[in-house]
Amino acid sequence: MEAIQRIHHISAIVGDPNENVRFYRDVLRLRLIKQTVNFDDPGVYHLYFGDHAVTPGTVITFFPWTNNNQGRKGSGQVGRIAFRVPQGSLNHWQEHLTSKDIQVESTQLFGKDTLEFTDIHGLDLAIVEGEETAVNQDILGFHGSVLLSGNPEGTKELLTGRMGLTELESDDQNLHFETVGKEKHHIITLNPPQPAGRFGIGTVHHIAWAVPDEDTLKKWQSALQEDGFGVTVVKDRNYFNSIYMSEKGHVVFEFATIGPGFDVDEDIDSLGTALKLPKQYEHKRQEYETLLPRLDV
Repeated sequence: MEAIQRIHHISAIVGDPNENVRFYRDVLRLRLIKQTVNFDDPGVYHLYFGDHAVTPGTVITFFPWTNNNQGRKGSGQVGRIAFRVPQGSLNHWQEHLTSKDIQVESTQLFGKDTLEFTDIHGLDLAIVEGEETAVNQDILGFHGSVLLSGNPEGTKELLTGRMGLTELESDDQNLHFETVGKEKHHIITLNPPQPAGRFGIGTVHHIAWAVPDEDTLKKWQSALQEDGFGVTVVKDRNYFNSIYMSEKGHVVFEFATIGPGFDVDEDIDSLGTALKLPKQYEHKRQEYETLLPRLDV
């Protein structure tokens, strides 16, 4: 089976949906590409952001909770999410974030200059300068993420042995991996494991890996089951099909198909401008439109 090429999306739990929109649209300059509901909890929004062309490998999604149920960061979660920006634009982003009263720390987390900061709801983020050049200084997509694995060696076994990521230079504090696709997404697992986390506002729910199509998805389902993982049935997420599992470090992994894509229910130019519901919830549209907070879009 072909190695995993890149991250498909990353999904996190945040607070007020309008604060979420203002941060990722107005501060990070990403595009709101889809407003829908959590298919497993339709009383909650599921908001998708990406670059303006909706390029694969740029999509981050959010479940905005309004119950003030704060999460606890720890093992069994994805930790810091890192975005990649064009060559020569790191200083611009440091100045831009500082001008928005966002506290920024300069580190070498990904083996190169990294800006670490948090979003409006305490989600851990980072910006890393890439090798690519661009006409503007906007975010290009993901650079990668940190996995707060409860079993770093077990996570390494899956990433390198089954998923085909390459191990880069590591030390006793972290293990560093890279996908083989052109995006070269970076994954870090920290040592030693942290105390167990609890999902809630300010934590990441899962990381999704891209697979080409549903036939390939089903092959991954079978292979992971053969490896002893508990894998879900194939779920229809409207814009992709996917399976979920918890790896040996208890981080939730999703494997998601590239298609059918985000333009199946609205054209590219109008993405994110209206609430889109899957067919199983369309008959309750009035209820959800009354229940969900109105978005300032």
